[in-house]
Order: sequence, then C-alpha cells, then structure tokens
Amino acid sequence: MARRGAQHYHVYVVQLEDAVWNNARFRRCNPDYVLGMPFVYVGMTGLDPDLRFDKHKAGIQANAFVREHGVKLLPHLYEVYNPMPYRAACEMEVELGIALRERGYGVWQA
Repeated sequence: MARRGAQHYHVYVVQLEDAVWNNARFRRCNPDYVLGMPFVYVGMTGLDPDLRFDKHKAGIQANAFVREHGVKLLPHLYEVYNPMPYRAACEMEVELGIALRERGYGVWQA
C-alpha cells in the first residue's frame, strides 16, 4: 500500500524557443525532428511544475536549455498524468519524451 503523500511527483513539459535548434547537441539528439513542430524539454519533479519551471529560469538545479530558452509550461501535454508515485513519474518522463519525438517534436531530456 502506498504511503500517504507518495503520489506527489509530476512530469512536465516546457516549450523552448526556436533558437535552441542552433545548438548542435540539441540537433544531434533530434534527427527525426519535423520542421515547424515545437521544441520542448520533458522533466519530472517532486515539486509543483510551476515552481520547478521558476527554479530552472532562476538557475537553481537548472537545465541549461530551459534556463536559456524556456518559454512556458505546456500543461495540455502532461496534466492528465499528474500526480503519480516516483517510479511512475520516472517512467512517464521517458515515455512522454519518446511519444513527443514520434510526433516530430524536438525534445530534450536530462
């Protein structure tokens, strides 16, 4: 039986500026990117996604792509999954990234 409060983990998706495509490392990780599709960062956190996004932008435990190119959260891509237990969030982060790549998104995951 799960502990009370154990389902407080979240996956989240951040829209990235188009300028992220200028980064060779990002391009190499997205060989099947479809021109015109969004660029996103997919992550998981034990915090509220809004707070986690603010921390990225402030440079606190930040992913460089989110800190430099993060525009906004895209809750329509992740809200249906949250909240969930830690292990499920770890798995969903990977699955969501794969699903978005299959749809042609440019995706970065830590």
